[in-house]
Order: sequence, then structure tokens, then C-alpha cells
Amino acid sequence: MKTAYVALLCGAVATAAVSIAAADDKPATGENKTQAAAARPVWSYLPVQAPTEPSVQDKDWVRTPIDSFILVKLEEKGIKPSPYADKAVFIRRATLDVWGLIPTPEEVKAFADDASPDAYEKLVDRLLASPRYGERQARRWLDLARYADSGGFDNDETRPNMWRYRDYVINAFNRDERYNRFIQAQLAGDELWPEKQEALAATGFMRGFPDNPNARDLVQKKYQNTTDITDTVGKVFLGQTVECARCHNHKFDKISQKDYFALQAFFANVSAVDNIPAEKGPQEIQFEKAQAKFEEAMRPIKEAKKALIDPVREKAFNYYKERYNDKTLASLNRPESERNAHDRWVNYNFDAYLTDDRLANYLQDTSANKDAPDYNPENGPRWEAYRKLKEEVKKVEKLRPNGSDQVSAMTELGHSDAPPTYVLFGGILDRPLDEVQPAFPEALTNEKPVIVPTASSSGRRTALADWIASPQNPLTARVFVNRVWEQYFGRGIVATVSDFGKAGEKPTHPELLDYLADDFVKNGWSPKKLHREILLSSVYRQSSAYREDVFKADPDNKLLGVFPHKRLEAEEIRDSLLLASGKLDETIGGPSVYAPVPPNLVTGNSNLDGSPYWKVSKDTHDQYRRSLYIFTRRSVPYPLLETFDMATAQEVHSKRDVTTTPLQALTLFHSDVVFSWSQALAGRVIREAGNDEVAQVDWLYEILFARNPDDSEKASLQAFLSSQEKVLREKALAGKFGLNVPTDLKDVQNLDPIRAAAFVDLVHTLSNSNEFVYRF
Repeated sequence: MKTAYVALLCGAVATAAVSIAAADDKPATGENKTQAAAARPVWSYLPVQAPTEPSVQDKDWVRTPIDSFILVKLEEKGIKPSPYADKAVFIRRATLDVWGLIPTPEEVKAFADDASPDAYEKLVDRLLASPRYGERQARRWLDLARYADSGGFDNDETRPNMWRYRDYVINAFNRDERYNRFIQAQLAGDELWPEKQEALAATGFMRGFPDNPNARDLVQKKYQNTTDITDTVGKVFLGQTVECARCHNHKFDKISQKDYFALQAFFANVSAVDNIPAEKGPQEIQFEKAQAKFEEAMRPIKEAKKALIDPVREKAFNYYKERYNDKTLASLNRPESERNAHDRWVNYNFDAYLTDDRLANYLQDTSANKDAPDYNPENGPRWEAYRKLKEEVKKVEKLRPNGSDQVSAMTELGHSDAPPTYVLFGGILDRPLDEVQPAFPEALTNEKPVIVPTASSSGRRTALADWIASPQNPLTARVFVNRVWEQYFGRGIVATVSDFGKAGEKPTHPELLDYLADDFVKNGWSPKKLHREILLSSVYRQSSAYREDVFKADPDNKLLGVFPHKRLEAEEIRDSLLLASGKLDETIGGPSVYAPVPPNLVTGNSNLDGSPYWKVSKDTHDQYRRSLYIFTRRSVPYPLLETFDMATAQEVHSKRDVTTTPLQALTLFHSDVVFSWSQALAGRVIREAGNDEVAQVDWLYEILFARNPDDSEKASLQAFLSSQEKVLREKALAGKFGLNVPTDLKDVQNLDPIRAAAFVDLVHTLSNSNEFVYRF
């Protein structure tokens, strides 16, 4: 289905692409000129050039070279830049962008009162030095890596080790790991640094593919896995829609089918390995102690299961094995001494999922249908006993610890030989054409990969990673700096952030893009230096206030005459609400946690091992962790985040959607969890501001909006309090309403509970306002 869909999708837009390609090449009339234009390389395939900083009239506005490239286009249109934003607005903007959190009132005041000439530099350096920076950048990268803590498909099995990849990404950004090394670790960490656990965990980038453990065609499964990895690498690192060349030559870009499968050949020998022992740290020691208790409780159940399977184990194994298709069986039945690299992959992935619970399907299947050739009435009682044992597992489930003592990675199973790769007619596995060797796309380079096998790996991915991470690669630096630009301005210099081909949009500021890319490489591929220059630019410091003249001259604000405001992402909304309420637990890293979900949420079946899909964490501190650490189950997205357009984990998520739906307002307003945070925020305001209501409202505004309310707002808020108090008092007297008062208050003797409940409603209303869920 996926092959057919990709072909249909590519073909459906082919006609539209003609005009796009023509616009890209700008051909003159005449067949020869058109052909010459078509042969011209795509702009993004040309080497990055170090442009000369343009001369501008308003030189005082230029704080970094970025500003010159922005200002020259504004001046060409006769547009003046917007005034600088208020310092309180700026710190809220920058803190949300860099940390994904609102600033505290104390942080706002300290910055607003800092009159030193380097106040902005000190603020930016503080933001980039915080571990919160790494958490925020990791969330954006995990969108690209299609990160999840489960495998997807019908069973959606838990992947208990994937959090180690997430933690690697956090740590890499916090230590400002060179981006070229960041690439190498994720594509070939097991080849380059096999002795380092973090390098193995880094290959979780490739391991992120959705996977069906019940697949009965392991040859097709291998193809699907390598296809997913190839497509992901093309989009994320190169900004190329290489997947459009799997079924046929790319309709728009000069990427042939041969290019596609030559790229896929770099991954021909990789396999997921999920049982690498982890180094012993506090988490692992704690996990192993808890796991020992769980295993002891499970021991009699496992022994009883084994006793039921043992008498029929050979028949059950053969029955289980025979369910696989002929192509898979050909590899499974081949003697180990005669197996090649392809057979080795098939057998490893067959053995990885073989358990007694899967063999128990034999008992169930052969006792259910009397007309089946394998029917055996003796298996009926066995299956019934086995089924009851599976129910017994649920009774000890509460002892199962969260976490792991293993690492998931992608390796080549300790061998350097790789299976062959073929161009496939129509992308169909059963229709191989010519064999291809690993090679880079011909339109991008004439360089040939230098592949040096190691004792335990083919060395192919190291060669690919070295080429992608090379300063000479025309795409890598451009694609990354464009993603960072999009983070701050809501739109990339190239709006199609994962498509730098002909079907993608042209850059609004091509010289700026090349300046950023060139400077990024010259600065040692340092992400923090890139972020710092953008944050300290005048263009980032502008006000977001609406200007009619800018709208008329540049309706889409592509030239950035006004700073673009944007809706907060799902995680920013939840995390900022938690921070405001005083509930946020800032523990960094570790196993993913399960936050509370609505009681009516249908979470589906349990994992094959009996563990439930969603088990709310016992430790209440875990329930208040940052959204980055909430367990990402592909079949059960966390509801609060999903409502606000969280990233899908099914494929590369290049840019967050921004929808506006009634469900979003209803979710925030009616969620018991969100309301409890409003109660906690009301309690915090009363504790910190005292009993004076004017002071309370001022402090509430400082927490949520980094400003004080004006006189009109104060009057409206006081009117709301009085009106709501009247409503609540009438309902309370009639016995029709339970009061929701502020929480976490010690001194409640002088507290009017009805007035306090009205204040909670005021807090809840403001937490639901546009001003809170937008940054300006």
C-alpha cells in the first residue's frame, strides 16, 4: 500500500511541478533554452558561498551580519524595521523559544532592571547555558527522529530502552556537541565508537522506525525498515524527498531510482539490537533491585507456563515457524554454516521475538477449531490453564518497575559482510533489477564513498556519515541552520524545511542562508553559537505589533519587518502551566513517565508481556515532569498534547501544525488536571502576594504574561470576581455546587472560601487566554 501511495502522490503533483520547475529554472522561450534550464543544478545543490555582507542605509540597526541581510531587502521595499520589543516581552519570547517555558517574574524583573550595555548578551548566555536549552532543542529534534517509546502497529509493544536515545540528544545539545559529530553518532556510532554506550544509544535515531513484531514476512520487514531509515536520513539531514525516487525516478529532482537504492545500500546490513547491557548507574541499580522482586513474583507463573509448553514445545515451535512465508522460511531453514548476511538478519530477528507466550498461540489455535488439520482436544485444557496464568500476571503487574538496564541500538550483528541491494521495479521487493553498490546521489556529488570495513561492521554507514557531515556537502549545513531559523521566526528561510528540491519553496533570503551555513561550519558546527547570533540580532529583537504599512507591502511578512508571533507548541503550554502553578518537576533524563490521563481514555490492549499500555506513574513528582519525558505511545498519544498538535511519531515531523479548534479550548477549560494546576497557581499567588486582591491580580499577570494589567483590565477582573462570587454563593447556599478552592495553602483561617473559589475561576480563565498560549 505504501509503495502504491507514494507513486500516486508523486504522480498526482507532477503536472503542478512543471510550473514549479520552470519557475525554479526561469527558462526563456524555445526548446533548447528550456532544456538548458532543466539541466541547470537546483540552487541547493550548488556549493555554499560565503556572501559579502550587504551595505545598508540604517547602519545603526545592524547588530550582527544577519541584520544586514534582512535590512537590505526591507530597504528595497521601503519598509523600516519595527521598534524593539519591550524588555519584558523580549525575555518572555526568548525564554519560551530557548527553553520552552515562560520566565519567572524574578527573571523578568532582573532583566528589565539591568541597564548594563551587555544585558541582552548576559540573558542569552544564561538561557543557552541552562539544561533547559538541551531539553527544548531535543524535543524539536525528536520530532524529526520520529521518536517513540513503542513500536506501533497493532501490538504497539513498549520499547523500554528508547529513552536513552532521547537523553543522548538532550546531553548532546547541552554540551554543544558539534553538529557533524552529532550526525556521525546517530548514523554510525556503533562503527565509530563501539565501546561507548552513548554512541550506541545515539543510533536510536535509526531504531525509531515503526515495527511489527508479528510480521510473518521478515524479508519484507527488512525492506520496510531500511526504507524508513533511508527516507528519514534524506529528509532530516539533506532536506531531500528521496522517497519519491523509490518507485521511479524522482519527478522533480535529479534523484534516480538507482540513486535511491544506492543510498539504501548503506543500511543493508543494519539490525535493531535491544538487549545490550547498560553501564551500571543509579537508575540501573535501582531498576535491577526492583526487577529482581518482580521476577521473583513472576517465577512460579513462568515455570507453570513453561511446564504447559514443554510437552508440545517442538510442535508449537514448528507451528509458529510455519506461519512465516516461503522467502522467510528459506533463510530460517538454511543451516547456520551456510547462512549469508541476509539469512543472518532473518534468523536474528526471528529469534528476537520468540517467547513462550508466542508459542502458546499453538495451544489456542489447535483447540479452537475442530475442523482444523492440527486440531488436538488435549490442547484445550492446556490453553485454558495458560490463559489463566496470563491473567495471573496482571496481579503482580504492580511490581513491574519502570525503566531498563539495557541499551537499544542499530548494529550489523558483529559481521562486516552485507547483503546485496537491488534497484526494484516500481519499488516492489519481488521485482529486483540491477544490483547497486553504496553510492551518493550523482546530482549532488561525483565523490565516491570510501568504505573501510571493521571487524564487526561493514563500514558503510561511516562513509555515508562522513559525506553528510562534510563541509563540502551543499545541503547539510543549509538544512540545519534553516531549521533553527524556523524555530525562532515560525518560518524557515526555505519554508519547506525538509524539501530543498525543486518542489520546495525558494529561499526568501538566499544570501542570508548561505551566510548562516558558512558561518556555522566555520564556527566548528556549534549549534549554540548559531542560536546566540540569531537571539542577539536586531531582527529577533523587533516588536510583533501589527503595522498596516508592512502588511500592505509584505502580506506574508516574509521580509520580517515585524516580528512574527506564534501559538505555543503543545509541550510549551503544558510545561508553562506546570511552571506557573509551582508543580513542575525539573528532573532531567531517565525513563519515560506516565502522566494522568482522562478516566474515559481507551488505551487498547496490553503488551504481550501483560503490562498495560498506560499505567499512571506512582510517584506524583513523575506526573509533573516536563512533557518531553511523557511516554510516547504511538497508538495512544497523550491527549492534552495531541489536542495542541503534538508531533506524530509515525514519520519525520518537519514542522508543527498550528490548528485552532473548539476542542483545544474545551480541553484546557474542562480538564481536571489543568484545573488542578489553576487551583495550585491560585494558591501560589495568594501565598506570595498576600491577601490584597489588587496585589494578587498584579502578581498573577506577572507570572502568566510578564507584565502588569492596565486599569481597564483591572476593572474587568474585579467585576468578574464579584460576579463569579455572587454566582458561587447562590449555588453554595442552594447546595448545588462544590467549591474548588486554592490548594497548597497553610493559613486558611482568614480565607473566604467562596471568594477564593471565584479567584480560582479567574486564574483558570486567564490560563486559558490567548495571551498565555501565544508568544509575541
